[in-house]
Amino acid sequence: MGITLAELAKRLDLTVFGSAWVEITHVAPLDKAGSGGLAFLTNRHYRRYLSTTGASAVILTSDDLPFCRTNALISPNPALAYSRAVRVLFPDASLVPGIHSSAVVSPLAQIDHSSRLGAQVVVEEGVTVEAGCDVGPGSYLARGARLGAGTRLMARVFIGHDVVVGRDCVIQAGAAIGGDGFGFARDQQAWERIPQLGTVRIGDRVEIGSNTCIDRGALEDTLIEDGVKLDNLIQIGHNVRIGAHTIIAGSTGIAGSTKIGRCCQIGGMVGIVGHLEIADHVIITGRSMIAQSIHVPGVYSGGMPSDNAVRWRRNTARFRQLDEIVSRLHTLEKSFEKDS
Repeated sequence: MGITLAELAKRLDLTVFGSAWVEITHVAPLDKAGSGGLAFLTNRHYRRYLSTTGASAVILTSDDLPFCRTNALISPNPALAYSRAVRVLFPDASLVPGIHSSAVVSPLAQIDHSSRLGAQVVVEEGVTVEAGCDVGPGSYLARGARLGAGTRLMARVFIGHDVVVGRDCVIQAGAAIGGDGFGFARDQQAWERIPQLGTVRIGDRVEIGSNTCIDRGALEDTLIEDGVKLDNLIQIGHNVRIGAHTIIAGSTGIAGSTKIGRCCQIGGMVGIVGHLEIADHVIITGRSMIAQSIHVPGVYSGGMPSDNAVRWRRNTARFRQLDEIVSRLHTLEKSFEKDS
């Protein structure tokens, strides 16, 4: 079942160019869309498809409108408008509350009657699940954990004891929130575990990707503030604090006690060592290694890009000679100064 472009524009508060009465039934890529399809354009590299697309409408900026040969919705942020359009066209299925017969729920837990617990969910004593939550199959809520209203856990999510998750969060399959932090003390040749006495506190509207792990604090809590978005396979160490509306891409590792500011953007496979501070509005590009605090907003990079293999091996050999080269340079400078 579709929706007219006029109705979609009204619900998204956008301006229509062309026929307002064309029917939109689905979404599709700009170069593959057909009749009834809605596409969007954000990268000018794909502007060439505007003259040939079969889409019934395209979401784009006013700057791209002159190149469009079909109907359009004008938006200053086409990606955001597209996201909202998809929600209009494909609304989430209605939550059917209830507790699956295979779920194991402590009588000392408080489960709001409007929430749903899936198959083989385990809920320990002292857990609170607020209104409208959806807990996916195989998930585990340890003692004293709390889920805020409207939060959704996909399959096999682990929520450790006393962890607090805010309202309207989404946690994808396999995520582990509130496992022990990586804390050990050396005992001669062996290592002894340091008890992790803190917990994890997650704000509202946070999204956490599949198989991402967030460790509980050693003494104080690990904090994830409102609106943070975390990709898959991210490791967040104990006592880390991530400021509101920061977004982090997959396979990034953040060592313990690092504080990351608000509205930061961190690329994939970034490594951040422990006990650092990163200012608000910092952008870190993918595969960077951050070993010092960043106090000034801006774009930071720290990785070595790939190169021709022969040249890479030659330069790697030279890297190993840097100390010797610097020493020789200092000697030459002193000799030059003496001769002068």
